[in-house]
Amino acid sequence: MVTVLKNFTNVITAVGEMYLFNKHHDNRVWASLFLMIISAISGGITDLSFNAVGYIWQIINCFLTASYSLTLRRVMDTAKQVTKSGNLNEFSMVLLNNTLSLPLGLLLIFVFNEVDYLYSTPLLRMPSFWVVMTFSGFLGLAISFTSMWFLHQTGATTYRQVNSFLPFLLIFW
Repeated sequence: MVTVLKNFTNVITAVGEMYLFNKHHDNRVWASLFLMIISAISGGITDLSFNAVGYIWQIINCFLTASYSLTLRRVMDTAKQVTKSGNLNEFSMVLLNNTLSLPLGLLLIFVFNEVDYLYSTPLLRMPSFWVVMTFSGFLGLAISFTSMWFLHQTGATTYRQVNSFLPFLLIFW
């Protein structure tokens, strides 16, 4: 049900683009979004258990994910206007996005007292841990770079629709 409800994010993003960026989508986009809504309704009918708290969290997740895509697009457009060259490459966008996430990450580290755990864990003394963490960091950088490139080349709605379609491709691949 989570996957079906996350498709609702695409509708929120498309409507947000209409109001925030004055972008008008053609009939093919709306037909695709309509099919996603029908899919969500069909999936919801067959859901045998209903947990209101779970659905509320998922709907909040949908709105926050759509807000992230739209805000990121707005920040990218604003950053392009304030740079001297008028162009912002993908590396700069990745750096900006990751820099904006640092204060929240540091806050969570101190709120949940992760510093003590880091000092006491034996994982930090294992070379294999550092290899895996370095590889994970490079993969995260690659994902962030390709996401920024794709969002830069397309719009927030296309970005969200392709993003929601990818898990289905991986399942059947």
